[in-house]
Amino acid sequence: MSEDHEHEGHEEHGHEHNHHAHSHGDISGTKVFWVALFNLIITLTEFVGGIMSGSLALVSDAAHNLSDTASIILSYAGIRISAKEKTEKKSFGYKRAEIIIAFINSSTLIAICIYLLFEAYHRFTSPEEINGDLMITIAVIGLIANLLSVFLLEKDSHGSMNIKAAYLHMLGDTLSSVGVVIGGIAIKFWGMTWLDPVITVLVSIYIIYESWKIVKRTVDILMQSSADLDYDAIKKDIEAIESVNNIHHVHTWYSNERTIYFEAHVSLCDIMISQTKPILEKIEHILKEKYGVSHITIQFEDDQSCPCENRMFNSDAK
Repeated sequence: MSEDHEHEGHEEHGHEHNHHAHSHGDISGTKVFWVALFNLIITLTEFVGGIMSGSLALVSDAAHNLSDTASIILSYAGIRISAKEKTEKKSFGYKRAEIIIAFINSSTLIAICIYLLFEAYHRFTSPEEINGDLMITIAVIGLIANLLSVFLLEKDSHGSMNIKAAYLHMLGDTLSSVGVVIGGIAIKFWGMTWLDPVITVLVSIYIIYESWKIVKRTVDILMQSSADLDYDAIKKDIEAIESVNNIHHVHTWYSNERTIYFEAHVSLCDIMISQTKPILEKIEHILKEKYGVSHITIQFEDDQSCPCENRMFNSDAK
């Protein structure tokens, strides 16, 4: 493919993606401020209340909310950094800043939950007296603040893996607060102190499960795993174009959770390489409109020069 053709394809798709990312991954500084403020209030209230009442569930909620405060602030910073324009040194831009922060947030939360599981085990083996009245009061305050945070982040969590990680922090704490309220009632009226560590275990397992999915996804992106595309269908669609013999040496990867890069060699027959613009336009149209690819690089070859004929991937394909 000629250099000017390749440049044209990159510019067209790159511009469209930037608009798409902004419309789906943005979050206002006002939301960040209120969510962070709510979580600071919850953290201080539950930590003091947990110590005074003897409730591990409240202390665990305080730990969760402390990480939540950092999570939402880092998530906001990650989105702002990822929106920065590319430079000569950072030619792909800063899109992966958001992915790196999502990985750190989710991994940290898993580590916190594992610690809380050990603490819950100690509470099973060595139960402590718990003040049910104080536990219920503090848990209700935490529940209200967590519900407000979840409400503020729910819409933005659908368009950003990073905000979703922060949203899961809030959702986990909301569920935990519900459990603490129920546990406090059971402890107050029936003396069921064993519910305190049980609640901690259940919430921790749920958060680990949800966070692990984000960790796996972010690792795939950072390791440049292949994009989730129907490669057999792509091969069929492109090889159906007139004068295209085959497509091979295909590489795809994500720069962030939405932007797909696609590069390949296309073997042609009975056509001059200088006459490939119509074929390039057809290939770009298929990949862009049908498969959602953002950036496309195609290298055209005549049939005799193709060492990988009749197969889509070679051994070093991603």
